[in-house]
Amino acid sequence: MIIRPRPHGWQLLYILRGSIVPAVAPKVLAILVLAIAVAAFAELWHPPGIERVSVAPFTLLGLVLSIFLSFRNSACFDRWWEGRKLWGQLVYESRSLARLCSTVLEADPARAARMVRLGIGFAHSLAAKLRGRDAALAALPWVDEAGHARLAQRQNTPDQLLAMITAEAAVAHRAGDLDSILFAQFETRVHALSSIQAGCERILSTPLPFAYTLLLHRCAWMFCVLLPFGLASSLGWATPVVSAVLAYAFFGLDQLGEEMEEPFGLEPNDLPLDAMVRTIEIDLLGSLGVQPLPAPLQPHRYLLQ
Repeated sequence: MIIRPRPHGWQLLYILRGSIVPAVAPKVLAILVLAIAVAAFAELWHPPGIERVSVAPFTLLGLVLSIFLSFRNSACFDRWWEGRKLWGQLVYESRSLARLCSTVLEADPARAARMVRLGIGFAHSLAAKLRGRDAALAALPWVDEAGHARLAQRQNTPDQLLAMITAEAAVAHRAGDLDSILFAQFETRVHALSSIQAGCERILSTPLPFAYTLLLHRCAWMFCVLLPFGLASSLGWATPVVSAVLAYAFFGLDQLGEEMEEPFGLEPNDLPLDAMVRTIEIDLLGSLGVQPLPAPLQPHRYLLQ
């Protein structure tokens, strides 16, 4: 995620870091070169009949394309915002689990510490799974040696960590350290964490329909490629400028939709999962009295991941 002050004045013209320009620059440059060639042909050779080429069809096509892009970007933003809400809920539920462990299991601090560290491992492994990394490897530092073998028993490492948290609570319940009501409180927290994982997996495994995305890609390219031919007769040498600006707008909206459609990746506008995992780590280790605590992640060149 890009974290930087809101630009003002002349900054709007030259800021590149955090903008969509680097991603769409090759496409815009291709349209610019094509528009220069079309404008030069129209102005220098004056082909017969060029005056009859009207810009009206491109106005209608641009309007329809703008509506389609708006619908797609709204759907992509909904996926991005749902992912952010799920991870905000994960921070809340993790803090609640740590608070429950430190107060209810005060007589058994070793078990409470294991459960809290398993909660940290869950956050690390879920982030790793969503970003295509090794979830088991991400969880290993937060699991004791007895739990290493249990991690290898299942492919779904985050769910296995939740099962281990429930198992710890069940042992305390059988030992009489937890009554049925308090055990149900632990199970409620684990159920909420499992629901968050399922929501994230739903977003990850269900992209927008490919045919819809392909249609928008094709329409954007057709509009931007054909636009110089419709503008050359009326705008002349101004055709490349107008074509490049419109190509930047349409290709930029298309690219933004692609980045928000997959909110858990490593694109500049994706969610900062690593930073949120570090927040959970700091809060849960703090509940155990661990010192010194790790420092929060900071943006590097305005990019927070």
